[in-house]
Amino acid sequence: MNAKFLKSWTFFLAVLLLSLNVLAKGKDRIDVIAVHELPREAQQTLTLIKKGGPFPYVKDGVVFGNYEGVLPRRKRGYYHEFTVKTPGTRSRGARRIIAGGDPMSSGEYYYTDDHYATFKRIKE
Repeated sequence: MNAKFLKSWTFFLAVLLLSLNVLAKGKDRIDVIAVHELPREAQQTLTLIKKGGPFPYVKDGVVFGNYEGVLPRRKRGYYHEFTVKTPGTRSRGARRIIAGGDPMSSGEYYYTDDHYATFKRIKE
């Protein structure tokens, strides 16, 4: 093999490995949002979660399965979901807060406004 071929092959492998590393890290990265940046309705839902309710929707507090795999992997039952009211909708809408651990005290909260496609970790 000639030296030019080896340099090209080495460069290709380095770029490929770097690209795979960047893609892998990007999938696990979750953006952060401060409480004061949340919509008013999400702030109200977070307050209700910390108080233990009462919640306006029957499904509030049910186990969130994390089937999309966007949130960190945990045992089933670790995450619970709560509806964030969406003005102008008759249904529950797409907005949710997902709580990890004990919803009232864990401090681990995630916000989604696109029905679980993306999440932001709520920073208090």
